[in-house]
Amino acid sequence: MTPAMTALRKPLTAVGCTAVLFAGAAACGTVENLTAGQKVDHAVEALGEKKSLSFELALDAEPSALTKLAGEADPGEELPPELAKFLTGMRVTVSVESKKPLADSGEKDLVGTGMRISGADGVLVEYRAVGDFTYYRADMKALSDVMGFPFPTADELPEGEKEFKRILEGKWVKVDNNELETSGKGASGSGEIDTKTQQKILKAVRGVFAREVTFSSKEGSDGTERIIAKASFRHLLTGVFDKLRPLADDLPAGTELPTGKDLKDAPDKKIAVDFSLKNGDLTRVSVDLAALAEDAKGARLPLVLTFGEAADVSAPSDATEVPAGEFAGPGNPFTGGMLPGGF
Repeated sequence: MTPAMTALRKPLTAVGCTAVLFAGAAACGTVENLTAGQKVDHAVEALGEKKSLSFELALDAEPSALTKLAGEADPGEELPPELAKFLTGMRVTVSVESKKPLADSGEKDLVGTGMRISGADGVLVEYRAVGDFTYYRADMKALSDVMGFPFPTADELPEGEKEFKRILEGKWVKVDNNELETSGKGASGSGEIDTKTQQKILKAVRGVFAREVTFSSKEGSDGTERIIAKASFRHLLTGVFDKLRPLADDLPAGTELPTGKDLKDAPDKKIAVDFSLKNGDLTRVSVDLAALAEDAKGARLPLVLTFGEAADVSAPSDATEVPAGEFAGPGNPFTGGMLPGGF
């Protein structure tokens, strides 16, 4: 990993934890925070009452801000301008639609779910899970440009891999979910946390939030209310993981919690998460990643999560079925982690 990417890694990793923790903090603030915290809590609960929901994650910054945060690097190890432009133009959108309110929905209630990664010029990768199939498509030319190495063309595929031709052409393919489950039986654990364990976790961290997080509110423009949750990032994470370690046996297999030594490397800075509410509805959450950098150099790098109605999660009518056994093979870039959003 280059120094430029190392400089960005800690803030980017840290904010993922922060947003989740602060959203959970709303329900358990101190008496002074009760009104503002409850407003956020009620707004989050209201998301679960919806039958159609999307959330989009993006950086609200210019490429120059990202380059400035990455800092100086040795020749050849600088953050490439093309990568900075791509990251600041990227949008990750997750959509879900159900027959019931989402909070009450099981897998059989879902009409469809989807995830889309977009760049400045359009969709790069998209998948949808609808009914008995999972659907996938990718813009291979655009991905090749972003990742810096070429993918084979459809004509260059070996005879035994011709089923991947439509993928390389950017067309929809689909895989039978039952076949996917069969081919993945060797994997350990489901990665899911059951409801009982979720309740244990919430109870364990409630006191930490009450002690560490403060809330304040102010009116914004157009009747939007802004509620700010603040805490010391390192103190908050340390307190949370201290409470989670006794629950390690209840977490999915393979879960590794950071040690106290690991957390000493977490930024020892105040972090603020900005919740925007419109008529009581949560519309936007943002956090400035630059606040976690060792030297922000005056840059701001807001990471923004916005909420809305689900995008199209219907089954593409022109998708071609691909055998799951071969599609999930070890050499496939869609399954080996080389491409985002793969199975």
